Amino acid sequence: MALRRGFKSDAERIARRVRSELGIGAAEPVALGALADLMGIEVRAGDELIPKQRFRELEDLQPGAFSACTLRPSADRTVVVYNPVSAKSRQTSDIAHELAHTLLDHDLSRIERVGDVTFLSCDPTQEEEAAWLSGCLLLPRPLLLAEVRKGSHARDIAGKYGVSERMAKYRMDVTGVVRQNQAFMKRRRTKR
Repeated sequence: MALRRGFKSDAERIARRVRSELGIGAAEPVALGALADLMGIEVRAGDELIPKQRFRELEDLQPGAFSACTLRPSADRTVVVYNPVSAKSRQTSDIAHELAHTLLDHDLSRIERVGDVTFLSCDPTQEEEAAWLSGCLLLPRPLLLAEVRKGSHARDIAGKYGVSERMAKYRMDVTGVVRQNQAFMKRRRTKR
């Protein structure tokens, strides 16, 4: 599925706006807790609601079946619930993804069930948009470019910003920061 024309640029602008509202620079990591607070969203580990063992059982039954969801128990309350048995890097990504849905004003309209827990989800296009924006929030292009110019690799970036190495490599690839830095270094060498 393709994102609508201009969405990727819009997502980078949203990520910049969020950083501005949080008072942080374009190449600084975003604290998801601070972003959630700014948005008036509660973030909860799933085992605050049901026993952690239920998440382990679900993971044994179908790995990756539940990562996170957004609940709106009332008109003035939004809660993001994440899987407490997922890796920390996955939790970070999942929370950012759920916050992205809210930033994009996505309509939670599809009813889903995991065991006896019912929640709402978005359509596939909105899922793809939230995935892209969450990447922009966690690893915006200016941050990646600054890291690449310092000589950082995907593993370094993943460790520093609490994401998976796979996500760091993906964002480096899709933003073109490695190619941009190589071209910059080549121009710099030829000027000498």
